Amino acid sequence: MSKIGLFFGPEKGSVHRVAEKVKAAIGAELVELVSVNHASAADLEKYDKIIFGISTVGKETWDSEYSNTDWAKFFPEVSKVDYSNKTIAIFGLGDHITYPGHFVNAMGVLAREIRKGNANVNIVGQVDPSGYEFEGSEALVDGKFIGLPLDEDFEPELTDERVTRWINSIKADFGI
Repeated sequence: MSKIGLFFGPEKGSVHRVAEKVKAAIGAELVELVSVNHASAADLEKYDKIIFGISTVGKETWDSEYSNTDWAKFFPEVSKVDYSNKTIAIFGLGDHITYPGHFVNAMGVLAREIRKGNANVNIVGQVDPSGYEFEGSEALVDGKFIGLPLDEDFEPELTDERVTRWINSIKADFGI
């Protein structure tokens, strides 16, 4: 079985910790962690199965000045890839208390970037929003989150259970 590329950012924080949890839940031998800080479109092309881990970091995520983060620098690389024969999943971290109207928006921003020029992208792992408290999110597509939303600031005690449930929901799509 080919490895799953888990592209995440930023490094050394909550997203990195959750990426490690996702890797462990799938099976460490099946996943390669790749920091977006050191990645290119060529790195994405190596994998048929990709998981992206991203965080919504306050105002800059929905502001036009969103240009100084690892992900903002990586987005041009993301849009260069043909995802038509790939399976994609996304998890995103957000803060539902401080930014309830923009909860995990970065997942929605990333999904749009992935879909640029890729009409038939296979994004799996949508999550029902029941059980989440928020006012709005760009990550909602057809009434579901485009991926797994997590709040490590105010609900870290729910992360392990949510990751396990999400991994179980995408295993068949990833051939695990």
